[in-house]
Amino acid sequence: MQLEIRPDPAEVGRARRWARSRLAGSGIAVDEPLAETLILLVSELVTNAVVHTGRPAVLRLSLPGADRAAEEDPATVRLEVADDSTRAPVPRCVDGDATGGRGLALVDGLADRWGWSREGAGKRIWCELDRCSEPRQGAAVAYGGGLASFEGLAFEAV
Repeated sequence: MQLEIRPDPAEVGRARRWARSRLAGSGIAVDEPLAETLILLVSELVTNAVVHTGRPAVLRLSLPGADRAAEEDPATVRLEVADDSTRAPVPRCVDGDATGGRGLALVDGLADRWGWSREGAGKRIWCELDRCSEPRQGAAVAYGGGLASFEGLAFEAV
């Protein structure tokens, strides 16, 4: 399943709402920690696409029980954002006062796996969450540790 994203910051909230609505029927409850983590990752990756490329993008989700691709590994949730920018995603080091620049560090801390690849004239950035895995060190948010585990991070909940 996929959602076309316009290069507009308002699209981030729309992408979160769309992802939440897709959780129904996947066996993932909207109040489950995995769902909260998934929505946060959607927010970060769509924000990166909108802010850093200024071009349209496509958000894709593979959820357990929701599509054929998820049936290959029913315990893995996969999120992808594809855009037509050739600029590679670059993790940044930021100080405690910066209001941005932590997105890929957050993805790295929360996702079980992530990466990116060239795709046609652009790229695809992806991440995966394993439903049955043990919590990763530093990924307390993903499994009930609360957002306070990531000091200095802020995001808008819509």
